[in-house]
Amino acid sequence: MKIQGKMFLWLSAFILVMAVVYGVWSKEAAGTTALVMAFGLSVMIGFYLAFTARRVDVGAQDDKEADVADDAGEVGFFSPHSWQPLALGIGGALAFLAIAMGWWLLYFSAPLILVGLYGWVFEYYRGENQNQ
Repeated sequence: MKIQGKMFLWLSAFILVMAVVYGVWSKEAAGTTALVMAFGLSVMIGFYLAFTARRVDVGAQDDKEADVADDAGEVGFFSPHSWQPLALGIGGALAFLAIAMGWWLLYFSAPLILVGLYGWVFEYYRGENQNQ
């Protein structure tokens, strides 16, 4: 985690320099403000990663002699048969399309998103997949 903190802090220094150059050169407030905010966000992430790196064990990414397999491990459990992400994807696409075409599309996308989210959360609490 130490290297990620350093990377974000170096990125924040670069973004600050670019914000100053962009602000002086273009004299445009919106882009300069966006770059200054990106600098702030990068500093927060870099500080958090550097701060927590001192409190956790050394990871494989901090060891110069480590192999790729040293960082391998369980990623998590993913349901192989779930249809809920499809419903969420279609609902999300319709919701974003509603911004461009018309807000009336939200009447169709909101139920899809809610049903998909409810189904995904409670997928293993009902039906044949219910834990005993």
